Amino acid sequence: MDPESGLDAVRSVGINGHTIAAVSTGRLSGKLEVDANGLVIAPGFIDLHQHSQTPEAYGFKAMDGVTTALELEVGVSPVSEWYAIRQGKSVINFGASSGHIAARMAIMHDTGGLLPRDAAMNRPATRDEQKAIQAAVEKGLDEGGLGLGMGITYTPTATPEEILDLFYLAAKFKRPVFVHMRAGNVIASLQEVITDAAASGAPLHIVHINSAATAKTAEALRLIAGARTRGLDVTTEAYPYTAGMTEIASAAYSGWESRPPEYFAALLWPPTGERLTRESFERYRRQGGFVAQFSNTEDMVRLAISTLFVMIASDGIMEHPRSAGTYARVLGRYVREEKALSLMEAIKKASLMPAQRLEAMSSQMRQKGRVKPGADADLSIFDPNTVIDKATFENPRQYSEGFRYVLVGGIFIVRDGKLQPGVYPGQGIQAR
Repeated sequence: MDPESGLDAVRSVGINGHTIAAVSTGRLSGKLEVDANGLVIAPGFIDLHQHSQTPEAYGFKAMDGVTTALELEVGVSPVSEWYAIRQGKSVINFGASSGHIAARMAIMHDTGGLLPRDAAMNRPATRDEQKAIQAAVEKGLDEGGLGLGMGITYTPTATPEEILDLFYLAAKFKRPVFVHMRAGNVIASLQEVITDAAASGAPLHIVHINSAATAKTAEALRLIAGARTRGLDVTTEAYPYTAGMTEIASAAYSGWESRPPEYFAALLWPPTGERLTRESFERYRRQGGFVAQFSNTEDMVRLAISTLFVMIASDGIMEHPRSAGTYARVLGRYVREEKALSLMEAIKKASLMPAQRLEAMSSQMRQKGRVKPGADADLSIFDPNTVIDKATFENPRQYSEGFRYVLVGGIFIVRDGKLQPGVYPGQGIQAR
C-alpha cells in the first residue's frame, strides 16, 4: 500500500541495499526472500512527536511499526551534541527540533527535567535573557534542527512578543514551528499561533490537537481548516487515547490546588494506579513525576484521527501506553474494529503526511513515507487482521502485536515478530 500513488494491490517489493529497487506485478528473486502473503507492506511510520529518545523506547517504537521517531514539540538544546550521542547507536531513525523550552531552561537556570519547574515557567525572561535564548535556538537551527520546538503552555510567562520573535526566527530559516499552544481558552490560543504564523510566514504545526482542545476539538479543527483553506501552511496531529500525560510539577498544573475536589479524580498516578485527591496531588506535585489526566472523550479522539488533514503522532513518553501502542491502536481499533477511517488513510497519516511536513527542509524525508522504486527501504509489514496495541496505563511497556517485519534502510529491525538485537541502522534526520 503506497499512500502517495494510492496503489493498493498485490505486488512483490525488491530491495537493493538501502532503497526499494522494484515494485513488481511478477515474482522477484533475491538473496533473501520473505513471504509477505496476507500482510500489508506499508511505508515505515514517522512519529513527529516522541519524547522518550532512548534505546529502550526505540525498541518499543520499532515493534509498533515506527521507523523514524522525532522530538519536535519540546525539542532539544544543544542540537549537535544530541545527534552525536545517537549516531550509530539507534535501531530507528531519530531527529529533533531546536527547542525553545530547553534553551529557556538553560539560560534562566531552571531546575526542571524535560519541562520547566521553576524559573523558566514562573517569571518572564529579561530582555538580555530573551536575546540569549534566541541565540541558543538559532544555533540549534544552524546545526540542522528540524524546525523550532515550543511549548507555550509550559512557559506561560513567555510574553506574546517573545513568542512572535521566535516565529520570525523560524521563518528566517523557512522551518516549521512545532507548538503546544497556551493553556486556557482554546480558540484564543489557536488564534495566537495562527496569527504569528501569518505575520511571520513561518510554517506552523500544532501538536496533539485533541489533547489540547478536548471538548472543543471540533471548533479547533474548523479554525485550522479555515486557515489552511486560505493558504496558510498549518498542520496538526492527534493520538488515539482519551488521557494525556505530562509532568505534575509543570505549569500545566499551576493553580490546581484551589480547584474543586472532583477535578483530582480525573488524574491517575501510574506508579500506583491510584486516582488522586487534593492531598495526594499536592504531595506528588512536590515530588515530581508524570501524571495521566483523563480529560477527553472517545468521540473527540475519533473525530480528530479521522479528519483528513490530521496526522497521527504519539506524544510518546514511556510512562504512557501511547509510546508503545499508538500505531497498532489506530490500525487495530479505529481502522479494523470501528472503521473510523480506512486502512489507506491511516497509513497516509502515519507515514506520507509526516514526511511531507518535513521534506521542504530535509532532503532525507523526500524518499520516506512511500513504497516505490528509489524510496528508502523503511517498511512496516503487518497483519491487518491481528495488529493491536497491548500497552496499558498499568503496564505501558508492552510490545504491540501484528508487526511481522520492520525494516530501516533495508535492514530488518523486526523479523518474524521479534525485535532484532545488535542492529543499529537508524540515521539522524536533519534539516539540510
